[in-house]
Amino acid sequence: MKRKSGKVRQEAFEEALRGKKVPILTLDSKWYRLLDENTRAAVKGTEEQLNGLLKRQGKLNTESKEIHKLKRRLMDEMVPLVTEAEQTGDKALDKKVDQNKKLVEDCSRRMEEYKDELKELPRQINRLNNQLMLATMDCCYDAMQGNTEEIQRIEAWVKEIRIELKKNLVRKQEMEQQNHEIYSYMHDVFGADVVDLFDMQYNPEKKRPQMPQREKRAKAHGRQAGPDGRDGEGI
Repeated sequence: MKRKSGKVRQEAFEEALRGKKVPILTLDSKWYRLLDENTRAAVKGTEEQLNGLLKRQGKLNTESKEIHKLKRRLMDEMVPLVTEAEQTGDKALDKKVDQNKKLVEDCSRRMEEYKDELKELPRQINRLNNQLMLATMDCCYDAMQGNTEEIQRIEAWVKEIRIELKKNLVRKQEMEQQNHEIYSYMHDVFGADVVDLFDMQYNPEKKRPQMPQREKRAKAHGRQAGPDGRDGEGI
C-alpha cells in the first residue's frame, strides 16, 4: 500500500480528531508504550509543554482550595473581633480587623485571578493534547508502514527459505538413500571392514530415510504408491 503524503495524512488525522474527546496522553501509560526512543524525542517539546500546563493546573487547584480555607477562617475571626472592638474601643483590635479585611480582599483577588486562569487552562491543555496526538498519529503511521514493509519482506524470505528447506531435505534423503545402498552392497562384499575401508563417519543403516507408510503397504502388497499417495498397481 502506497504511503500518504505528509499533507494528505495530516488533513485526514485532523478530520478524524474533530469532535473527539482525546484522553490526556501524558497521563496514559499505554501512550508511552507506543513510542520508541526516536518518537519520544520528536514529541518531547510538546510533551513537556503539556505536562507543564497540567502541573500548573494542579498547583492552582490546590492553592485555590487553601486560599478559600484561609478566607473562611479570616472571615470567621473577624465577626467576634469587630464586636469586641466596638465594645471596648481597643485600637489594636481595630488594627487587627483592618489587617484581616486586607487579607480577605487579597484572598478574593487571588482566587479571582486563579479562577480566570483555571478557566483558560483546559482549552490550552486540550489544544496541546490534540497537537501531541497528531504528532503521535504521524509517528505511528510511519512505524506501522515500516513494520508492514518489513513483515512482508520477512514473509517472502520465510516462504523462500521453506521452499529451499524442502529441496534440501529431499536432496539429503536422496544422498542418505544412495549411501545406504552403497553401504549395503559393499557390506555384502567386504563385511564389517567396509566401515574402515570407506572412511565412514556414520552408519548409513541408521541414516536410511524412513519409507512412508503408504509405500510400505504398497511394497508389502507388491504395488507402488501412486503420485497422489494412493496405492497403484506394481510394474
